[in-house]
Amino acid sequence: MKKVEAIIRPHLLDAVRNALHEVHVAGMTISEVQGYGRQKGHTETYRGTEYQIEFIPKTKIEVIIPEDIEDAVVQAIMKTAQTGKFGDGKIFVTQMDDVIRIRTGERGEAAL
Repeated sequence: MKKVEAIIRPHLLDAVRNALHEVHVAGMTISEVQGYGRQKGHTETYRGTEYQIEFIPKTKIEVIIPEDIEDAVVQAIMKTAQTGKFGDGKIFVTQMDDVIRIRTGERGEAAL
């Protein structure tokens, strides 16, 4: 099993969610997060005063998937979240040793 975490632009969440459903991702966790990468934030002007915005709002998607659909999941996220501009985000893929469904005690892929 793999855990795929994607940090994306918030307005692309629905498109990414639909793309993940098409590759049979059963469930996901969504979080509103803030951070910055190489762009180190940006400046905005409000009523003639310039403000430095250090943390950019992003959306974090977390899914636990069987290894056999890892490539399809990563490609689905890349295809729908990529704009070609700075701040598109990142995808992290890590190995999961075990998953346990609390309600039934099922373990491994049966718990997905």
